[in-house]
Amino acid sequence: MPITSRPRQLAAVLLLVFVLAVPAPRALAGPNDDIYSKIKILTQVLYDIQERYVEEVKGDVLLEGAIKGMVRTLDPHSSYLTKEEMKELRIDTQGSFTGVGIELTLKDGALTVVTPIDGTPAFRAGIQSKDVIVKIDGKSTKDMGLPEAVKLIRGEKGTTVVLTVARESEDKPLDIAIVRDVIPLRSVRSEAIEGGYHYIRISHFLATTADDFKDALEKFQDGPVPAKGLVLDLRSNPGGLLDQAVRIADLFLNDGLIVYTQGRNGQQNMKFEAHPSTLVGGYPIVVLVNEGSASASEILAGALQDQKRALILGARTFGKASVQTIIPFRDGSGLKLTTARYYTPLGRSIQAAGIEPDIMVPSNFKGKILREKDLEKHLKGENEAEDEEKTPKTEAKTEEPGQKPKPPAKPEANQKPIWEMTPKERFSVDAQLKKAFELLKNGEVPSLLKAAKTIKAEK
Repeated sequence: MPITSRPRQLAAVLLLVFVLAVPAPRALAGPNDDIYSKIKILTQVLYDIQERYVEEVKGDVLLEGAIKGMVRTLDPHSSYLTKEEMKELRIDTQGSFTGVGIELTLKDGALTVVTPIDGTPAFRAGIQSKDVIVKIDGKSTKDMGLPEAVKLIRGEKGTTVVLTVARESEDKPLDIAIVRDVIPLRSVRSEAIEGGYHYIRISHFLATTADDFKDALEKFQDGPVPAKGLVLDLRSNPGGLLDQAVRIADLFLNDGLIVYTQGRNGQQNMKFEAHPSTLVGGYPIVVLVNEGSASASEILAGALQDQKRALILGARTFGKASVQTIIPFRDGSGLKLTTARYYTPLGRSIQAAGIEPDIMVPSNFKGKILREKDLEKHLKGENEAEDEEKTPKTEAKTEEPGQKPKPPAKPEANQKPIWEMTPKERFSVDAQLKKAFELLKNGEVPSLLKAAKTIKAEK
């Protein structure tokens, strides 16, 4: 019987598209024969669903699902993005959005909070790292993807969203009502600690981060008191734009490598080197990192550590050492694809291992730490088994990735919430910040930098 029905036509078009995407027939030998047979099965499944499924399903919905499923077989950072999701991605790197202010990931298929963003409605409402969101306004998140979850959580300013979360310390799920607000994507915060000592925090790397950081640095260095030392806080920084991390590292370094990438072909291999126009003065620097410092923040910390320009203090970082490329398509959709691994100046790949600080100061988290190596289908680190054995036992007392100190649910009388405290006021609750300042003020950083071991990649 001739193929005249619309479903059959759609299946035939799909088969043609895939045939054009595979090698020419003379090359279809060996392993490619299996690929070709699977493509034929895919078109058959498409046809059978459209012909026999109990309800009518649109062909474009099926095709989009097939594409998303294909990309999901890769690593957790690769994904197919619809037109709407591409718009969300652009919002996430510049401007602002209206929502609650949380970083999310999928952990074993569950919608899991990586960290609440400082000072946002979610942070103030008591959302915690490692919370599993089981419902959004009563809708189950089972089998829900990140883009759909983000879309449901965001909304108009002043409206309320109820997140039902499962928490290890609680016997039953909690319903947490959060009033949405404008979440400004302000990534740099700069404050004086005391005369000549300064604190700059980078919460994530956006399109304006390098310029904002440079402005903050110039104000500090041009102030009435000579610069004596800097604390650069990269804790719970999930990353962002690679070029912004590179530009900031360049402000600290006179020459040498900042980071380099290696992929499957030469187009994905890049080297980023420092220029002689250094902005940062010769004063000592301590960089704070923790389990939530990931990706671009690890690039910055790794460059300063390898170049012996700053002392790294805190807990072992998240361990995401892969580069994602955004490939736009004509219809407005796109593909976020992992195309390369990145390496620190000394050739270290910290994929799944993270950066080990020069000075270990545990975070104030409790429970199991969630890191890159815990994500399903993550890229394996070069020495992943060895790195797990080397992880200090004290770190098992810390917590998960992208995590921030838990906001006090009920501050004591006359005590400010932590997000409203100055750096110096936080010393009583922030051991890492307190230690960093003590090392700077006591003049110990230069000698500790000299004594810090140099970790080179094994060739």
